[in-house]
Amino acid sequence: MKVNYPKKLQNSLSARDILKQVISDREIHMITLNRYRFNEQHSCKDLTDVIEKLNGKPKELVRDLSHHVADEARHAVWLTDLLVELGADIGTPPGVSYIGEFERLLDQDSFQTEEQREDAIIAALTAINVTEKRGCEYFSAHINALKEAPQQRDSSKRGNLAESNAQTEENIKIRETLEKIFPEEAGHVRWGNRWLAQIAKQSPKHRQKVEQAKQKYAAIEQAAYESGMDIMAGAELRRLNHLLEITKTMPLWERPQYLIERLPETLLAPELQFTRIEAAKRAWQRDPQAFMEKFVPMFLNGFNSLQKQQKQATKA
Repeated sequence: MKVNYPKKLQNSLSARDILKQVISDREIHMITLNRYRFNEQHSCKDLTDVIEKLNGKPKELVRDLSHHVADEARHAVWLTDLLVELGADIGTPPGVSYIGEFERLLDQDSFQTEEQREDAIIAALTAINVTEKRGCEYFSAHINALKEAPQQRDSSKRGNLAESNAQTEENIKIRETLEKIFPEEAGHVRWGNRWLAQIAKQSPKHRQKVEQAKQKYAAIEQAAYESGMDIMAGAELRRLNHLLEITKTMPLWERPQYLIERLPETLLAPELQFTRIEAAKRAWQRDPQAFMEKFVPMFLNGFNSLQKQQKQATKA
């Protein structure tokens, strides 16, 4: 079967590019860690919801999901302890919620008939799989950024390398926590791959269902990921483009209702507007000059990004 990997932000910025910048700013670094904590904590609720809908069948899947809940809870505990120790916030992270946007773009699956139940299981496993892949990508990039951050020479000690921002005791603790979580997240991805492969082997029809689910949830995950990162001008139209990409993975008769139900919030995007205002306030309070010289041009550059995407879509 085809393997889907997380895509870059707007086809240009990789997780490694982003995390190199994140670790250089403590405030953003702490917010990023708190987002990890929030996502791990919230996934316990989502996994529990799936377990309850399965109602004990199949037993093997319910057992595996129960272990998965325990893993996610443990990761949330480790990250919570870390953030408390560092004196950082553990409230709801600011900005557009990745997990919230992902859930907004999902369909409500039915478990009434046996076929609907089967489709819902494929959907749940695929949704878990794509989000776990993104988590692995980010934990790996984060660890790498902390390991490879350039060191600075200490002028008071000729020939010696002083501790850089990334090699502080604080960031060593962060790296060690992420290094505990990462192998288990990678194990979750392998687990999901195995379950989906087993289902696909049952028949050509099952294989087709799995492949369609992979395409659909990869598109949903990419839309949620970019929505959580993109506050620049034109973001609403980029969200609309992602919504249209999701509908392309669906049967023709399902597209109109899906689009109509999600179109208003996609274009109005109240959470996006609030995030923009808060980001502008923080940028202005930190450095008014940098606000005018960096933040405003970066915000307006969103229109250039939109034009590039439109040109690429036209060529395609």
